[in-house]
Amino acid sequence: MTSTSIALKGSIVALVTPLNEDASVDYDGLRKLVDWHIAQGTDCISVVGTTGESPTLTYDEHHEVIRVTVEHAAGRVPVMAGCGANSTAEAISLAQYAQKVGASSQLQVVPYYNKPTQEGQYQHFRTIAEATPELPMYLYNVPGRSVADLAHETVLRLAQIPSIVGIKEATGDLARAQWLIRDVPPGFAVYSGDDLTAVALMLCGGHGNISVTANVAPALVHALCHAAINGDVARANAIQQRLLPLHKALFSEANPIPVKWAMHRLGLCGPTLRLPMTPLSAWAQEPLEAALRETGLLA
Repeated sequence: MTSTSIALKGSIVALVTPLNEDASVDYDGLRKLVDWHIAQGTDCISVVGTTGESPTLTYDEHHEVIRVTVEHAAGRVPVMAGCGANSTAEAISLAQYAQKVGASSQLQVVPYYNKPTQEGQYQHFRTIAEATPELPMYLYNVPGRSVADLAHETVLRLAQIPSIVGIKEATGDLARAQWLIRDVPPGFAVYSGDDLTAVALMLCGGHGNISVTANVAPALVHALCHAAINGDVARANAIQQRLLPLHKALFSEANPIPVKWAMHRLGLCGPTLRLPMTPLSAWAQEPLEAALRETGLLA
């Protein structure tokens, strides 16, 4: 069983991977983003996930983004390393590397494309956990991208494994999230992976938000998370109302297309994406610009 305390609560940014104009990884830009998030109050930095363009990073780049982030964070903030793969052996290799370089935890997505059964998913996550028992694991369920869905009963089975300590629940289904919060053992964390519904999940007892919006509004997302976790409904709702247009605009096209555009507009990093991701469509730029202004991030 897991311990009864939740070590990590609040705003966990699903960090972009900044790229240079030639599409190489901008490691200096990555370091600057780490410093900025720490200054803005972000509670944890999650790297090399969907928002970090993990599908188009090479294996060596995946390693190096984790290493540089951990090294530069230097213990100032926890680093959650994205280590997911649709090959169990590859996921283990990534997790072992993350553990070696000092990551605080690993995020393991449901294997995508090959559509494992519930038993296959259970065996996948259990095998990784057994190979890296010293690196706490957070499950990541996002059936809109992975196609395979991690069932409630399978999460409860996995929650009995000591090093599996939480889940990023990214379905946006609040009823489903409430059942998880009700049924998981004490000490097992439930985080939102959906900015639009995260406040509701936290007000229902969730422990934080692994957020895309935090890439552009880290201080606001941090304040929102802690208000909701602490039961300050009025403050949480007020911040959510302010952020709603931004939450919506940041998903006008596939993530991370809009957030990369917004970050470039704010001077936080370059706009470069790797194919098959393409620049934000012209029709989506004005609404996102308006949302940045309405939120107060642009004058």
